[in-house]
Amino acid sequence: MTMTPSEAGTVASDKAVQVGESAEPSTAAAHTRSVQPVLEKLFELYPHLFGANFLPLKLGIFQELLAAHPEHFQRESLKAALGFHTRSTRYLQSVAAGHKRHDLQGNAGNDVAPEHVYLTLLELFRRRQARAREDLRPKFRAQLMAAFEASGLTRQDYQARVQTNDAAATALLEEAFAEREQKLAKREALLRTFESSGKSAEEFADMYGIDRRELAAAIRS
Repeated sequence: MTMTPSEAGTVASDKAVQVGESAEPSTAAAHTRSVQPVLEKLFELYPHLFGANFLPLKLGIFQELLAAHPEHFQRESLKAALGFHTRSTRYLQSVAAGHKRHDLQGNAGNDVAPEHVYLTLLELFRRRQARAREDLRPKFRAQLMAAFEASGLTRQDYQARVQTNDAAATALLEEAFAEREQKLAKREALLRTFESSGKSAEEFADMYGIDRRELAAAIRS
């Protein structure tokens, strides 16, 4: 799942060095200076992609930029700049938010692959947990399940696509699925009890001290 030049719009793999996040300050600063002219030119040419709001980039955009602007970009410097851009927290956040990939004209295209969304969430969790005092794992597990449900895949297919060699990440995903199964079982039991009670939703919620939103969610499911 590592990023190749033809996949410049994908997230970096979880083994890639996160410039500006985990690299030595002097190394990060030097790298930033080296790619800054290219990033500035990208912003000038495509402010809708590299401006105030970052958007996931379509696969193959690296080659398209080289072909469209041979006078501005060279292969290695463009590759480095796009790698820096797609490893930035702002870019990863745009992927995690579920935005579609966009072409040079700013047109929305394909969804980001579930495995790329997963790696993005994992990287953002690691960055945030490294700076946070509280345990962010519960929130991360909830984000994983939201991403899973948005993927439309079965659990088996999803896990096959997002599997990594990271035992800790795999354990967190298993915990997230276990929590999801518990919530679904609780919701199913609540629905059966409500249906057999003969009460209205409001009466049932008040009688058992249940949050009406929780009951409404069970009824809709």
